[in-house]
Amino acid sequence: MTGHGSGDEPRTPVRVLIVDDHEVVRQGLRFVLEQEDGIEVAGEAADGEAALRAVRALRPDVMLLDLVMPGTDGLAALRALREGGDAPAPAVIVLTSFQEEDRVVEAVRLGALSYLSKTSAVDRVVEAVRAAARGGSVLEPGIAALLVRQVRRAERPRPLDTLTPRERDVLAALARGRSNAEIARDLRMGRETVKSHVSSILAKLGVSDRTQAAIYALQQGLVPLDEAL
Repeated sequence: MTGHGSGDEPRTPVRVLIVDDHEVVRQGLRFVLEQEDGIEVAGEAADGEAALRAVRALRPDVMLLDLVMPGTDGLAALRALREGGDAPAPAVIVLTSFQEEDRVVEAVRLGALSYLSKTSAVDRVVEAVRAAARGGSVLEPGIAALLVRQVRRAERPRPLDTLTPRERDVLAALARGRSNAEIARDLRMGRETVKSHVSSILAKLGVSDRTQAAIYALQQGLVPLDEAL
């Protein structure tokens, strides 16, 4: 069948590059996509390096990309595409057996629009190709949930950022090995106030004692190591 847009103007097919190190996977995807109206398989590649060459030569609209391949893997190919080149970068759909959190987040960060499992239904892959050609995304529910969790973690403030300016002063003093009496004297506050600040600091940092709080302050660079006692 030949698809048409508005009027009698022929619709330009979405040109797809299939990148996977397993020939049987490439053949299966080619067969599925070639049955679809408005989709054309522009070519295939068996690794990331071949994929980058194919992008330059074929100028595909969409790339179906496996992540784990010998030589230049999918993430490296994505990184190279993001860094730019002579050819326009295609919209990328990651289609892989691996769904480790780090890989998913890195692939999306590098520009992948969709991230699907190789066990995804055929209709889902076709939907992702059509969506990618329009700049849209299709994500499996598990992947979408993972990305939501990642965003929420990124938005969560560091424990150090939850401290008030005065509590940061007290924490810095702890990292320098000061006692409550010395902190009270140096910061000109009562000992009970210092004690209250220390309790609040421990709670906000999620640590159990002054030593752990001091170590945290050093790890965060609140106090230079040569000033710690």
